Amino acid sequence: MPTFDARTTLPGSEAIPPTQAQQVGPIQSSERVSVTVFLRRKGPEPPIPANGSQTFLSRERFGQEYGASNADIHLVEQFAHAYHLTVVEASAPKRRVILSGTAADMERAFQTSFIRYKSDLTGQQFRARTGSISIPIEMKDAVVAVLGLDNRPIARAHFRRISPRAAAAQPANYTPPQVAAFYNYPTGLTGSGQTVAIIELGGGYSTSDLNTYFSGLNLPQQPTVTAVSVDGGTNSPGSSADAEVMLDIEVIGSIAYGSNIAVYFAPNTDQGFVDAITDAAHDTARKPSVISISWGGPEDSWTQQSQTAMNSALQDAAALGVTVTVASGDNGSDDGVGDGALHTDFPACSPYSLACGGTTLEASGSTISSEVVWNESANNEGATGGGVSKVFALPSYQSSAGVPANPNTGFAGRGTPDVAGNADPVTGYQILVNGQSEIVGGTSAVAPLWAALVALFNQQLGTPVGFLNPKIYPLGESGFHDITSGNNDDAGLGYYTAGPGWDPCSGLGSPSGTALLNALQSASGGGSSGS
Repeated sequence: MPTFDARTTLPGSEAIPPTQAQQVGPIQSSERVSVTVFLRRKGPEPPIPANGSQTFLSRERFGQEYGASNADIHLVEQFAHAYHLTVVEASAPKRRVILSGTAADMERAFQTSFIRYKSDLTGQQFRARTGSISIPIEMKDAVVAVLGLDNRPIARAHFRRISPRAAAAQPANYTPPQVAAFYNYPTGLTGSGQTVAIIELGGGYSTSDLNTYFSGLNLPQQPTVTAVSVDGGTNSPGSSADAEVMLDIEVIGSIAYGSNIAVYFAPNTDQGFVDAITDAAHDTARKPSVISISWGGPEDSWTQQSQTAMNSALQDAAALGVTVTVASGDNGSDDGVGDGALHTDFPACSPYSLACGGTTLEASGSTISSEVVWNESANNEGATGGGVSKVFALPSYQSSAGVPANPNTGFAGRGTPDVAGNADPVTGYQILVNGQSEIVGGTSAVAPLWAALVALFNQQLGTPVGFLNPKIYPLGESGFHDITSGNNDDAGLGYYTAGPGWDPCSGLGSPSGTALLNALQSASGGGSSGS
């Protein structure tokens, strides 16, 4: 049996003290702490079908071929026993072992120390660590990340309520089905047979509100909505995040109303976020074909190990044929950091995400009359996120897209967003939250808007479209409304401006739904769709 005496530093685990928070003292040594030990694959990287006929691995076969090895799992279990930690879950397909123990035992096991902080913004208290995580040298090749020692909030919801100033001007606003019609979503499809997963890191929904909302739209049927708990997260209405949850469900459910919607509630921590994506991607009961994510944070605010683990979880989803749509952020080209530099939002900037940017859409009757990049930053009312990653290299599918090098670093990085859609709360979505009708926008609306479209595609094609990015970049304008006007410069940095083709404000553009479906069908050898 290993001794676990010799130690090494877990690469990428360096954590800095929380910002906009104050120390309030040590934590109780008896406090229970849960961590996720994320493990390497036992084999090579999984294949991701890119074009033509799709043959995705089953979740069961994926776990057998690309999950964690039993030897690595057993090693972590032995380590847990040596440090009086409890093994809560050990999953080879998910490549994780979840451990529980007292704060004192966790500090000894990973040679770290905890401090309790209080957020200046929310008053929320949380546990944080600084410095690196130590692991036994026997585990150095097996362990990718240890998540959960630090449970500081990691992400924010990317929704925006319409401001009193904008509301007083009586702007245009729309129901989600109206927006779908503007974008020529294919008719006669309901998302039947599809499960759409939604990741939520707070808030909750009211079933009575959903029933009222969907009934008010006179839909032929209502979607089935189910709450799924991750790491103790629950459907807990009663906070500002309820607007995010209701927006996501109501956009998807009013467009793909024949689908099943599974809402995965997790704590707003790096552990909760990664575990929620992992649970959804590997869910053998509900088998989602789409995951919608409307939460994120500046890529600089994550530890390297957290990014690596989440990017790997998103890669799993792509290999399993699950499309992951992610909001690109609501704070323009600096992502709200305010340090005079450019920043992109994570996980939107993962190369395995379909990053969704925002536009301002105006319609005349049933036709789009104007669509430009969403930027209301002059009124402190948000702007679409977008830019060039400092962490993730330019993916092959963007090699001909004209993505500029990151202006701050010169790094040839992943460009965001990939696609766009109506996000400006001034031209926002009519939703129902806690019994009240509201107008809400943000790129949080665009991720579920695209998720609903993918559910319609999957129903028509009879197979998941899976990882969309390599398939849509060669299409050019044939599947999109190219957005060529506007910018997302919200801090006077001089970047970025829309133009023909892909740009770091609106990506390839907003969807021309039926044309995009026809193009995907042609690529897979199918015929054309209905109107």
